[in-house]
Amino acid sequence: MSARPEHAAPTLPYAELEARLHAMGRTARESSRLMAAAGPGAKTLALESLAGLLEERRMELLAANAEDLAAARAAGLDGPRLDRLALDHKVIADMAGACRFVATLPDPVGAMDSQQQRPNGLLVGRMRVPLGVVSMIYEARPNVTIDASILCLKAGNAVLLRGGSEALRSNLALAALLGEALNRAGLPAGAVQLIDVADRAAVSILCKMDEFVDVLIPRGGETLVRAVTAEATMPVLKHFMGVCHAFIDEGADLPQALEIVFNSKVQRPGVCNALECLLVHRAEAERFLPLVGEKLGGAGVEFRACPCALPLLGPLPGAQAKALRGDDLGREFHDLILAVRVVDDMDEALAHIERYGSHHTEIICTRDHVRAMRFLREADASMVAVNASTRFNDGGQLGLGAEIGISTSKLHAYGPMGVRELTTTKFVVFGQGQVRD
Repeated sequence: MSARPEHAAPTLPYAELEARLHAMGRTARESSRLMAAAGPGAKTLALESLAGLLEERRMELLAANAEDLAAARAAGLDGPRLDRLALDHKVIADMAGACRFVATLPDPVGAMDSQQQRPNGLLVGRMRVPLGVVSMIYEARPNVTIDASILCLKAGNAVLLRGGSEALRSNLALAALLGEALNRAGLPAGAVQLIDVADRAAVSILCKMDEFVDVLIPRGGETLVRAVTAEATMPVLKHFMGVCHAFIDEGADLPQALEIVFNSKVQRPGVCNALECLLVHRAEAERFLPLVGEKLGGAGVEFRACPCALPLLGPLPGAQAKALRGDDLGREFHDLILAVRVVDDMDEALAHIERYGSHHTEIICTRDHVRAMRFLREADASMVAVNASTRFNDGGQLGLGAEIGISTSKLHAYGPMGVRELTTTKFVVFGQGQVRD
């Protein structure tokens, strides 16, 4: 596979495409057995080699990505999707940094989570083991190719990658570097495979490959995730949407809260951990919402405000406030648009989050420890934070080095999934000749 492929594999007849994907699945299954037995040193060498290759070949990666971006603009992709598609020197440096960070993490494979001795003398423990073959179906983001691969490799898994057609040149260039890094470390080339067929039938076939794939992880828009979840015959780790809320409590530090809300909404509005709805305690609305209108409105944010909030947002330079409509709640805008609602108390805020939240990220700005702890307990989301931006719900920011995705279902992981979340446990038993009565 060349580092600079010019196009995807041609569309194939269905039977031929199915045979090709099944062959990749068999290779992944065979490679997963070798990866499960691989020592920490080989995996570390692969990750460190990949980091160096990303830095050495960054101009090739940027050239491939520029071709993807040009084609995406010509196809009319919107701003948020173009943002997710783009590579630059910083993104590549971050990918290399993630490789090196993950390389330093403890190897989970074979670690014992717990041990206890039973009354009959049996020593019973739980050992961490790889999931096996993980498959990723994702859109736009070429950095996911690296994040998914390095986490799966560290956890002793093989991975089948099916990225979006809009990122195909970038993904193939990255896959070539992954193959070179595996070769340097003496690890099986089949441990990372990229499906380079743009035909959507490839996704349907992949969803039915439960004889080869142990876990499927879709990462992209709600339509993609729901379609994959409906078709898949193997377990799916997923999140549908990122409808993230911030609740400004009575007595909150308002200047601090303003900076948190600004960062949560404005820094990168097209991502899943961006703020989508602001809930303000009635006691703070008159003081806080004019500040929000001035600062966020000045950054181009458009507000969808409830009747109590609308007159408090004030004149907005470069933006506007509109009356909140029913379908604005529980909505992922992916844009500089923010729903705003005044609530009577925390009970109403938590009820709103329960009804409209997506179990992704919820935050509270408060000075009250008791109310902070109540919010942490009762707000049902994969990350809940006190006095911190929603943007921290990210594997790298939470100390995982990278993430393969954020799970908003509670089995088998909840929140960003790193190396540990790509393993499971099995019971191991040490006996001395015991037999059951």
